[in-house]
Amino acid sequence: MPFVLLYLVVEIVAVVALGSLIGFWPTVLVLLAGSFLGLLLARREGVRAAQAMAEAARTRRVATNEATDGMLVAVGGLLLFVPGLVTDVLGLLLLLPPTRALVRRRLVRSAEEANPGLRTARIRSEGVIVDAEVVEPDTAAASGPRRGGGAPMVIEGTVVDER
Repeated sequence: MPFVLLYLVVEIVAVVALGSLIGFWPTVLVLLAGSFLGLLLARREGVRAAQAMAEAARTRRVATNEATDGMLVAVGGLLLFVPGLVTDVLGLLLLLPPTRALVRRRLVRSAEEANPGLRTARIRSEGVIVDAEVVEPDTAAASGPRRGGGAPMVIEGTVVDER
């Protein structure tokens, strides 16, 4: 509840300040133009993010940056739907690629600092790709690699792609 009240106060102060600076009708025009421009940018950047994710999937890369960009574009579009000058400006900033890249780097850095186990992995694949899973071993199997000194580890799989 306090967040909503703070949001309302900030938005009202921003609109009144802009209105007193440039006038009522130019302020309305700025709000409408910002929303229109933002919706066009959201559509364009959303399509670009989806294409980048598809390209990453096609080239079998981990789509960390692409997924984060898609999330930030969605948040920017959502901010444009929330009425107000401040949210429109924040939404527009998230839709611009240079500022979105800055926010993405900061988000990833803060997530890695909060959870050191989340370091971004760079996966490189050389050779044969195998679609496999570890299954429970047969009790009769007495040989083979052992997992923790206990039962033998059995991996069943098929070759998916040979490079």
